[in-house]
Amino acid sequence: MQRILVPARTLLANHDLVVVLVCSALLGLAYSFVGPFMSMFGTIEVGMSEWAFGIFMTATALSAIAATTALARWSDTHWSRRTVLIIGSVCGALGYVGYALVRDVPWLLAIGCTVLAVSTISFSQLFAHAREVLAKSHVPQSETPLYMNVFRLFFALSWTVGPAIAAWVLRIYSYRGAFLTAAGLFVVLLGVVLWRIPHDPPPAANRMVPKVPLRVALAQPGLLAYFTGLSLIAACVTMGMQNLPLLVLNTLGGDLHHVGIIYSVAPVFELPFMFYFGWKASRGDQGQIMRTGALIAIVYYALLAFVGAPWHVYPLQILSAAMIAVISGVAITFFQDYLPGQMGSATNLYSTSQRIGSTGGYLVFGVLAHKLGYRAVFVVCSGLCVVAYGLFWAARLKKAQRVAALAPA
Repeated sequence: MQRILVPARTLLANHDLVVVLVCSALLGLAYSFVGPFMSMFGTIEVGMSEWAFGIFMTATALSAIAATTALARWSDTHWSRRTVLIIGSVCGALGYVGYALVRDVPWLLAIGCTVLAVSTISFSQLFAHAREVLAKSHVPQSETPLYMNVFRLFFALSWTVGPAIAAWVLRIYSYRGAFLTAAGLFVVLLGVVLWRIPHDPPPAANRMVPKVPLRVALAQPGLLAYFTGLSLIAACVTMGMQNLPLLVLNTLGGDLHHVGIIYSVAPVFELPFMFYFGWKASRGDQGQIMRTGALIAIVYYALLAFVGAPWHVYPLQILSAAMIAVISGVAITFFQDYLPGQMGSATNLYSTSQRIGSTGGYLVFGVLAHKLGYRAVFVVCSGLCVVAYGLFWAARLKKAQRVAALAPA
């Protein structure tokens, strides 16, 4: 209890940290109204094939990578986090209003590749702002992973109720109601940013820090292996997010109610897992925790390939919660430690790994689901997570070799 009460008191006593918690919950709730149902929206509501939907989502993901990479650098050198969060919030609201009203594929593609692509900067900027707020507080640096996981925990907390509420909204108000609700949540987020996040331009010294291209950052020892492994797991998460609702509806005989429950179960367990892995990361090897996350992902996707009824998925979501707690919590701090002083670029480096993975995941999902069926998608996901685990283990061996080489004879 002491391990829980101390961070809780620290967070509640610092108004800036409370604001980050609120913003994280709002952003998570907005995404929870959209993410679990995008494959159904594209294939059922709009009428795309699985292959065309994969191309559609790939194009929007590539646009997001381009937009956020440019914005992340400016957030470290010229613009305040507040300014970039305002841009992201406005674009999110406009984009989801567009998705609510438009059903023409070219126009949906245009919306997804412009305003919604820019809106994805909100996540990385919020967590870059969180890291900077922590640096100004009295939180010991060793405790940073724990507190960052608590922020990510509130993002997950929104998913405990968001998908179930979204499923109810879909049944009554269709996709228009769900997307308008997501747009409204971005408007609320915009209000909180305008009201409570100060305009703090980056230090002048940051403008003198040379830009670190992606290829240069990835040349740091071990980082490429972790970046690639996380990208593979992100591809699996994306494929799973798109594939699971269709498996439930088209193969297992379930309905929207089952889908809503499935995506609400995992976040309940993410809460204790986020806290536990954050506490472990503040006291041990973060690389070891990353390898544990990859092992859990292997088992999770392998078991999903054999489920026979919607309720079989419910207990498996506990494994999903543990996996997400690692790759979406500990991994953020892990990447930020590689580029100190450039929190926007560092956090965006993590986000880029997720977007590259998502891009491949959308494309591969469309091909696999169309050619091999929904169960085969999960078999491939398990295999890709095996590769990710191998990359994490290789990074560990390289680190051990460097330590041995530097040790005195």
